[in-house]
Amino acid sequence: MERTFAMIKPGVLQRRVVGEIISRIEKKGFQIVAMKMINVTTELSRKHYKDHLEKDFYKGLESYITKGPVIVLVLEGLNAVNILRSIVGPTYGPDAPAGTIRGDFGFSMRNIIHASDSVESAEYEISVYFEDHEILSYNDNNREWID
Repeated sequence: MERTFAMIKPGVLQRRVVGEIISRIEKKGFQIVAMKMINVTTELSRKHYKDHLEKDFYKGLESYITKGPVIVLVLEGLNAVNILRSIVGPTYGPDAPAGTIRGDFGFSMRNIIHASDSVESAEYEISVYFEDHEILSYNDNNREWID
C-alpha cells in the first residue's frame, strides 16, 4: 500500500462541502489513516512549500493557505499518489474536467484541495503535518475487495 497526503484548503469548510470531498476520496477506495483540522501558520506554510518560496506566486499562496482552517489527511491505497491526483484534477479549477474534485467544486486559481505529486513529496508533506503516532494502521477489510 502506498501513502499520500491531501489538504482540503481554506474556504471549503465555509462552503459546507468537506463531507462531499472526503466521501469521494473514500468511495475511490482510499483508507484514511490520519486526519485533523488545523490552522496553517506562516512557518508551517514555508516549511511545506519550501521549494516555492522564491517564486512569484508564493506570497499569494501563503496568504491564502494561512487565511482559515484546513483539513489535512494521510491516505493509503494502491498507487495512491497517482489515483488521488486523477480524482482531484488539474490545478486550475475552471480547466479541471467535470467529475474531478477541482472540476466540480473549484472555480478559480485558489484551488480547494492539494494532493502530493510524488511518493517523495507525500512522505515529506506527511512529515510536515503529522507525527508518526498520529498515523494509525488498521484493517477495514476493504482491501480484499479492491486488490
